[in-house]
Amino acid sequence: MRSVLSIAAICVALAAPVAAQAPTGTRLVLADAATAPTRPTIVDGASWRCEGTTCTASGGANQPAPRACRRVVARLGAVTQFTWRGTPLTAEQLAACNA
Repeated sequence: MRSVLSIAAICVALAAPVAAQAPTGTRLVLADAATAPTRPTIVDGASWRCEGTTCTASGGANQPAPRACRRVVARLGAVTQFTWRGTPLTAEQLAACNA
């Protein structure tokens, strides 16, 4: 019994750093609130939920932020801010994304 508890404790201890390193902070601000979906919308595995012009996502494919932005803009419309898994886009990247 002790060995089972010891193994469980080791697994939890090893998983904690991985969880702390998980990418976070996926959000965007739409240029036009009229394009915001009223229901969760899935784009490349990310589930986007919007309130007004601000949308946040969980999950999603492992891809560069500019590509993720282009894929989302194609479905939801132009954005004024975009952060994919903690990586915010620059003004130049946003312009290219919205083009």
